Amino acid sequence: MRKRLIAGNWKMNMMMGEAGELARGVVDRAGGLAENIDIILAPPYTALGAVGDVLRETGIMLAAQNVFWEESGAFTGEISPGMLADAGCSWVIIGHSERRQILLETDEMVRMKIGASLGAGLKVIVCVGETLEERAEGRAIKTVDAQVVKALTGVDIDDPEDLVIAYEPIWAIGTGHHATPAEAEFVQSAIREIAGNILGDSAARIRIVYGGSVNEENIRDLLAEPDIDGALVGGASLRAESMASIIEAAGAK
Repeated sequence: MRKRLIAGNWKMNMMMGEAGELARGVVDRAGGLAENIDIILAPPYTALGAVGDVLRETGIMLAAQNVFWEESGAFTGEISPGMLADAGCSWVIIGHSERRQILLETDEMVRMKIGASLGAGLKVIVCVGETLEERAEGRAIKTVDAQVVKALTGVDIDDPEDLVIAYEPIWAIGTGHHATPAEAEFVQSAIREIAGNILGDSAARIRIVYGGSVNEENIRDLLAEPDIDGALVGGASLRAESMASIIEAAGAK
């Protein structure tokens, strides 16, 4: 059985003091569930140290929201996988739609980031998802298929549990709208089949989580679906109470 995973993506929010307080609130309310499920917090780069100090020895893990694919060099403003590991990160989020759309990250860039991160010992959450237009035109599966294939082909994955695929329909991110559990399950089941075509039997161990306006009201219905192994939480992760409620729902037997 795949271990559930709840990750909070704080995006471009939180000064260092605020981030430390939020992390402490999550630890106090839900830290005891870290033995049952994987809990991850992804603050902005500037707050990695502050949050890492709070999370130390709690079982809750630290993630970065992005990474570069080279270990060092003349890449002004970029952060390498080794630097993230040195800062205390064990996870990194790659290919979020906001980076694909706003910062024009390509599938090839995503693939290189995945390979470099896994090679440096980081675990990866890679994001895929379709736009509203693609969904309306019936191209959701085609779009996600292409993203998954380009992300995984040629990447060495020693342990399938080190790679998580986050299905995030772009039209649901930060909008208050979300895919119904059945809609999310339909796409996530397809993702598992696509991953299986590339990775074989080990794809059954890869966790696929849902992201897109996840909150304490919809998390239980989402987790009732067999191919939804957890959630990548955005806005709701910025409040300790709501993040703890989501974690508690995932950790319930």
